[in-house]
Amino acid sequence: MSDFRLPDELVPVDGRFGCGPSKIRAEQVAHLVKHSHLLGTSHRQKPVRDLVGRVRSGLAELYRLPAGYEVVLGNGGSTAFWDAAAFSLIERRSAHLSFGEFGHKFVTAAGAPWLQSPAVVVGEPGTVSAFTGGEEADVFAFPHNETSTGAMAAVRRQGPRDSLTVVDATSAAGGVNIDVSETDVYYFAPQKNFASDGGLWFALMSPAAIERIERIAASDRYIPEFLSLSVAVDNSRLDQTLNTPAIATLLLMEAQIRWMLDSGGLAWADARTRESSGMVYSWAEKHPNATPFVTNPDHRSQVVATIDFDDSVNAATVSAMLRANGIVDIDPYRKLGRNQLRIATFTAVEPTDVSRLLGAIDAAIAAL
Repeated sequence: MSDFRLPDELVPVDGRFGCGPSKIRAEQVAHLVKHSHLLGTSHRQKPVRDLVGRVRSGLAELYRLPAGYEVVLGNGGSTAFWDAAAFSLIERRSAHLSFGEFGHKFVTAAGAPWLQSPAVVVGEPGTVSAFTGGEEADVFAFPHNETSTGAMAAVRRQGPRDSLTVVDATSAAGGVNIDVSETDVYYFAPQKNFASDGGLWFALMSPAAIERIERIAASDRYIPEFLSLSVAVDNSRLDQTLNTPAIATLLLMEAQIRWMLDSGGLAWADARTRESSGMVYSWAEKHPNATPFVTNPDHRSQVVATIDFDDSVNAATVSAMLRANGIVDIDPYRKLGRNQLRIATFTAVEPTDVSRLLGAIDAAIAAL
């Protein structure tokens, strides 16, 4: 099918629908270029610290941060945060929902030798597991959105009153409206709905979470400086990070946050991703050869839509045909091994481009 060509009306204006790094809008790149004088300058000086401060205050405004909550950031991505949580946030034992690849990775980090073995409720890929109520833990952790499968959990407090609710929000943050007071730590890397690059993690932390971090830091537990959340809190209050932050990441994120706020805030972003993902699910439900992978509509992600195909359609071939036409990165998560397409409907993705993508998929299937 190397000669397959889409008609112009089915070619998206921007063909990036990947669930790894998001499409970055041209306006963000222009903002980066406009402020490129900040690249290669000291992160301890006022211009870069002002940038960090603007990102922190923008997130606080976007999430209507409750009194006492703080925006904390640190070097590294979510993987670094999982290890930091094992050192600085889990006191004795954590409980986890694991219904995909990324929830499982936090479980692995929480199996550190100085902690009790974590309690884990496992769900099959494409489902959302739930705590049973019998877990004895001081941290209850789960992904808001499982990027690998397109399953999304409700954000609600878990566990007893003195425990912390810790939510991995990487692929949901900035695209799904939540009440932050239902969490103690809502953490994410910014390369999904915030359409930024890697190198940093962000966390919206409650007073209880910060008190826990400070208490563990004051104990005799060994904590590497790079993985110390206490160090991250102290530096964030100064609008800086322990090591040089990814300044390009901050600039791209600043532009995205301002666009979201000017457009109507988190409620606007939520409506936009619902519109885009709703088109995908509606199309799949009506298609004779396709079905949504997540069978429970209440658990279907509004930012990562996973669609299964029957044996008459080779999804990998469809993906290759569309890639040759500029539509990229709609392949399924590699470890699932399904005959599937995975489509990001992050905030930066235009709903009109999603509509064109669906027509393009139809055209490719018809040409098989």
